[in-house]
Amino acid sequence: MVIAAEDVARVREATDIVALIGERTSLKKQGRRWVGLCPFHAENTPSFSVNAEEGLYYCFGCQASGDAIGFLRDVEHMDFVEAVEALAARAGLAITHVDGGPADRGQRQGGRAQIAEAMTAAVAWYHERLLHGADAAPARAYLRSRNIDGDTVRRFHLGWAPGDWDALARAIKAPREVMSRAGLTFVNKAGRLQDAFRARVLFPIFDPSGQPVAFGGRILPGAQGEGASGDGPKYKNSTETPIYSKRRVLYGLNWAKASAARNDEIIVCEGYTDAIAFYQVGLDRAVATCGTALTDDHVRLLARYARRLVLAYDADPAGQRAVEQYYAWERAFALEIRVAAFPPGSDPAEVAASQPEALEASVAGAKPLLEFRVSRLLERAEAARELTSTEGRVRTAQAALALVAEHPNELVRDQYLMEVADRCRIDPLRLRAELVAIGRAGARARRQRAGAVGGEAPPAGAGRTGSGPPPPSITQSAGAGGGAAEPRVQAGGASGRFDPLRGPAGLYGRHPAAGEAGGPVVGSGLEIEALRLAVQRPQDVADHLEEILFAVPLHRRAFQALAASPSLADAIEAADEQAADLLRRLAVDAAEAPPDAREITCRLVAACAGRALNRLEGEARRDSHRFVELAPLTAWLRQSIDRLADPSGTDGASETADRLLAWLVQEGEEGA
Repeated sequence: MVIAAEDVARVREATDIVALIGERTSLKKQGRRWVGLCPFHAENTPSFSVNAEEGLYYCFGCQASGDAIGFLRDVEHMDFVEAVEALAARAGLAITHVDGGPADRGQRQGGRAQIAEAMTAAVAWYHERLLHGADAAPARAYLRSRNIDGDTVRRFHLGWAPGDWDALARAIKAPREVMSRAGLTFVNKAGRLQDAFRARVLFPIFDPSGQPVAFGGRILPGAQGEGASGDGPKYKNSTETPIYSKRRVLYGLNWAKASAARNDEIIVCEGYTDAIAFYQVGLDRAVATCGTALTDDHVRLLARYARRLVLAYDADPAGQRAVEQYYAWERAFALEIRVAAFPPGSDPAEVAASQPEALEASVAGAKPLLEFRVSRLLERAEAARELTSTEGRVRTAQAALALVAEHPNELVRDQYLMEVADRCRIDPLRLRAELVAIGRAGARARRQRAGAVGGEAPPAGAGRTGSGPPPPSITQSAGAGGGAAEPRVQAGGASGRFDPLRGPAGLYGRHPAAGEAGGPVVGSGLEIEALRLAVQRPQDVADHLEEILFAVPLHRRAFQALAASPSLADAIEAADEQAADLLRRLAVDAAEAPPDAREITCRLVAACAGRALNRLEGEARRDSHRFVELAPLTAWLRQSIDRLADPSGTDGASETADRLLAWLVQEGEEGA
C-alpha cells in the first residue's frame, strides 16, 4: 500500500527544508538561497544550496539533489514511505494510506520489504553454510588460496551455495513469489522451485545503507559446472529485481563510503576479490562494479562521496568504453579520475597477496588517465626499441598524438604534445600541425556517425538539418515605400493579422519573488537565463516563451516540463533525469534572474529568428527562383532582428518580438 498523493504533497508543503537540513550541516543565508558544506561529500568550500520557497536542495560539487523526502531517505537510509511518515510526524500531520490502514510495509511497497527480508535471510544462511558446512570445505580452501581468511569471510559475509537443487528454497520459509522476485530461486521445467545459485562461493552485494540486495557467485576452479547440471559460467550475478539494479549498485560502497569521504578518494575495481584485497592492505575505500562496465549512474553515486576516483583495473580502462566518457565524467561531476598501474598480467588481488606495499604504492602513484595512457605507450615503444629509429619514433608519435587528441582541453593537449616531442625527438611545431589534422579527422568522423544515426535538435546558432527546409508559411502583402511586407498567417486557408501568442497555462502556479541582482547573459547563456526566469519569476515570461526558442535539446526539454506543469515540483517530477537536474540547479542557484525579463525574451526571439533567417538565406542562395520569392520575408526578418538588437532602447521592440514569436511558432510547426 502507498500513502495518498494528497498527503505526500501536504507533507512536502509543511516541511521546513532549511531546518531539516540545518540539523545535519550549517546553512547560511545568501540572497534568496541558503548555502553550506555538503552533507554527502567532503569539501572545504560550500557548494550545497537550498531553495526554501520551493523546498529543494542541490550540491554543485557532487550533484546530490532532491526535496525534503529525498534528503531524509539519503541521510537516514529510509524508503519512501518511512521518510514521508517521519516528516509527517515531525510536522504533526496525520496521514492515511490508500486502504485507510497502516498495513504491512512489505505489502505497501509492492513486496520490496518482503524481498529485502528474504535476501537478508539468504545472506545469513549462505554465510553459515560456508563457515560450518561439510560440503563447503573446498570453498574454504579456495578462499584461503586467495588470501581470504576467516576474519575477512566474516567481515564481508561471504557464503557458500550448495550444489543441491533446492537447498535454499527448502531452508528459507518465504513465499514462493517473494523468493523468485528476489532472484534467489526460479521455477524449473518440472514446475519445482530451484535455487538460482548452486555450487558457488557467494559475495553478498549491499546497497549504500548496508541492506543486502543481490549476490555475485564464483564457481570453484576445476568444478564441472553447477551441481550436476553441466558447465556454468565462471561468474554469475543476481538478476535485476525491485531492490537491485547493477547499473546503480556498487559492491562494497556500504563499507567504503566513510573512508572515501574522509580521504576524498574512492578506488574502483572490476571484481569482488579485488575490492576485498584493498581492504586487506588497509585501503578501506574500494568498490567494484557488479558484472558491468562503469556507468553514469555509478559515477554520479560515487561523486557524492569523493572527488578523486582511482581506477584499479588490470588493463587500460579506456579499452572498456569510449575514453571521451571519462573526460565527460570529470567535467560533469567535477571529478579527478586517475589510473593505478599494476604489473602486466596481474590484478589487485594477486598484488595484495605477493606485494601488499606495491598495492598501496599503485594507488598513491595513480596517474591522470591521459598520462597513464601516453606513458604506457611510450614505455612499450621504448621496450620494443621503437624509439631508436626515425620511422619508429614517427609511428610512436602518431599513436601518442591520437591519444592526446581525445582530451577536450587544449592546454592539456599541448603539455602532453611537448612530452611526446621530447621523447620522440620531433619538432613540436610539426607535431602541433599533425595534432590539428588528427583533431579535424576525428571531428569529421563524429559528424558522419551523428548523421548516420540521427540526432537531437541543433545547438544554438546552427541551421536546421534534413532533406530541406519547408517553404515559409506566409503570404506577402505590398509594403509602402518599398519596405518589407509584414507576414500574415495562413491558418486553414485563411489569412489574418497575428495576435501575440499566450504562453502555456502550466507555466505555472507558484511565483517566487522577483530578484533584484544580476544582468542578462548573452550568447550560449541566453537560454539558461530564460529558464532561470521561468523558474524564479514565471509570471514575467509566461506570455513570451515557446519551446521553439530553445535550440539546445536539454533546455527545450526542461522548458517543456515547466510549460506543462502547474508547479516547479510537478515540472521536476515530470521531466527526464537531465532536465530535472537542470531545473533543480536553477531553483537553488544563488544567482538571481535578470531584472529585465522582457529584454531576455526579446533577445531569445531574435536569436531564434536569426537561425531561421540563416536557413532561409541558405535556401535562397541555392535556388534563384526561391531567392526572389523569399526576398520580402528575409528582408522583414532582418529588419525585425535589427529592431531587437537593443530591446531596451527601441520603441515597439516588445510588439516586434511578439510578431516574430508567432511566426516562428507557426513556421516551426509546419516544418515539423
